[in-house]
Amino acid sequence: MTANNTYASAGVDIAAGTRATEMMADAVRSTYGKEVLAGLGAFGGLFDVSALKGMNAPVLVASTDGVGTKTKAAARLNRWDTIGQDLVNHCVNDILVQGARPLFFLDYVASSKLNPEQIAAVVGGVATACREAGCALLGGETAEMPGVYLDGEFDLAGTIIGIVERNRIIDGSRIQSGDAIIGLPSSGLHTNGYSLARRILDSLDWETPHPDLDQSVGDALLAVHRSYLKPVHQLRDAEVDIRGLAHITGGGFIDNLPRILPENTGATIQRGKWPELPIFSLIQQNGQVEDSEMFHVFNMGIGMLVIVPAEQIQQTLAALPNDSYHIGEIVAGNREVTIR
Repeated sequence: MTANNTYASAGVDIAAGTRATEMMADAVRSTYGKEVLAGLGAFGGLFDVSALKGMNAPVLVASTDGVGTKTKAAARLNRWDTIGQDLVNHCVNDILVQGARPLFFLDYVASSKLNPEQIAAVVGGVATACREAGCALLGGETAEMPGVYLDGEFDLAGTIIGIVERNRIIDGSRIQSGDAIIGLPSSGLHTNGYSLARRILDSLDWETPHPDLDQSVGDALLAVHRSYLKPVHQLRDAEVDIRGLAHITGGGFIDNLPRILPENTGATIQRGKWPELPIFSLIQQNGQVEDSEMFHVFNMGIGMLVIVPAEQIQQTLAALPNDSYHIGEIVAGNREVTIR
């Protein structure tokens, strides 16, 4: 038995990893600009930061995240082209709330057994979102780990590096009582709440259109996590004074908005000021979930909160027509969020 066959008998197929790399190569390289000096195939990615010399006080911003059990929804439907986009857009939004634009991205894909076509589809989605964000997919890791992951299990995570001028950092410190909360709509569950959603919706047909959704349950659950890079740039171009941004991810409104609130402030959110996507009603009704838990687990149709001075409400809404809603206010408090 050759060494490669011995390794294969232990559950690791080196040839499958090579095939996966070959299949994803074009997609990965399509994200490269002149700044990428070494990427796919190198031990470490090389990214030329000479352009940053033109900045006054450049600050690097980094974040790592995953897509959680949304991979289980993808597996049930055997659709792997969207979760890579989810991963990148989630990470883009996480550094965007501090005012950063993305430079490059690194992905990590792991499974019990490598399926080259599956891996290529996932990484192809990562590359698609990187191109749209103007971000290089600089490198990553594809790991086959039998015994660590159960048969058929799959994990996906990534790290993003971005840049922001120090005097352009958005940290919420200027937020004050009386400011307005503008909500930017989500495309669906994004990448959070899937353990609960899957349990509640498990017995339903996921593949044919559902009468309450005008699409299938599967399509609603796999809707790509929206990137807010473009609308936030539109607000800045319109000279809106963005005092704070909150990405509504795990923990919903209740846990994410307080992360940017200064001491002695709180927030009031007025339910009904935006259209809640029907997938959330389906989950709530089928699972008999309390309102308080829905807002603590899901984004409820709002993926990003923008805090602006009250006098700029109309200016903000006009910059994002049909894509923004005035949904609440900053009030005196102790960093608590009240949903009314």
